[in-house]
Amino acid sequence: MHATHDTIVVGGGFYGVAIALERARDARARVVLVEREATLLAGASLINQARVHGGYHYPRSFLTGVRSRRNFHRFLRDYPDCVDTSTATFYAIARQFSKVTARQFVEFCRRIGAPVDVAPPDVRTLFDRDAVEEVFRVEEASFDANKLRDRLVGALHEAGVEVATATTAVRAARHNALFAVHTRSARDERVLVAPEVFNCTYAHLNRLIRSAGLRPVPLKHELAELALVDPPAALRERAVTVMCGPFFSITPWPAMGSHVLSHVRYTPHAAWLSSDRGDSADGATAGPPLGAATRVSAMIADARRFLPCMAESKYRRSLWAVKTVLPLNEVDDGRPILLHRDPLSPGLVSVMGSKIDNVYDILEMLDRPTGEEAAC
Repeated sequence: MHATHDTIVVGGGFYGVAIALERARDARARVVLVEREATLLAGASLINQARVHGGYHYPRSFLTGVRSRRNFHRFLRDYPDCVDTSTATFYAIARQFSKVTARQFVEFCRRIGAPVDVAPPDVRTLFDRDAVEEVFRVEEASFDANKLRDRLVGALHEAGVEVATATTAVRAARHNALFAVHTRSARDERVLVAPEVFNCTYAHLNRLIRSAGLRPVPLKHELAELALVDPPAALRERAVTVMCGPFFSITPWPAMGSHVLSHVRYTPHAAWLSSDRGDSADGATAGPPLGAATRVSAMIADARRFLPCMAESKYRRSLWAVKTVLPLNEVDDGRPILLHRDPLSPGLVSVMGSKIDNVYDILEMLDRPTGEEAAC
């Protein structure tokens, strides 16, 4: 069996595209990117809060916070045409059931080097001060997934990466030092062969791993609902997160010119481990999966307790997706990168990140010597 490519990347989300571009920096490299959807960045890279994290979201995970802070300005520098920094962003600390106090939050921001100030009076008065201890102005941004897709499609073309969309990687098999990836599309079936394969399929990581006869990675999946809303007038140019506990976020969603509302309690509709079903459910969907009804009314009702103007929100529709995390981070809400190489088949590398800005950590990790599994 002879190699047809130097690198095969399965999964055309932001991480898969970034890895393909990194491997294509050598002009002689033959890189192919396989994506089952008709377009790139159509799954988890699109269906999310569109937040470029500044570290503030993770006061109980110093490592996640400090890495987000480090990567925040790198992302803004590299993708200035794809981000919106004009929105004023605020984090509010709940008085009850929060896992951090306002003082602890400020200390966390100081430790990771993230600027934080008490919000101005006109913002603080929007909140029910019996429910909220303090409100802070922070430095974060939103990204437009459509602009990001257009930017990356052009970059792949310039780099000479072969892109196969609407193509499913059915299985992978090891042949000595090479891997064969069998793909299927409406046009044809192909066998791609390369010494390294990057499995960047997020919720579907274990499909390719199992197809190669390897041990699956422990993963937790959630069926998540994100509600697109027209925000109250007071929040049109603002983003708000109430934390740190079973609370909510309302942030701009530039891809559709609206805001996206999520709630720690009501956004997850179901949860399961990979071993429970043998595989994940489908990824992003246009409408609610069978049996799932929107919980937007509950989201808004609970948000009103902290931010009364949320009653003025106008619901548009919901976005549905499978959110995938590492079970070990249920305790501290950390969001490390998974870089998994099975010792029996180190040429098949499974990668999963949970935030768009920590792609830089993945690129730095790829050439490091690793053991069976690394989380950073």
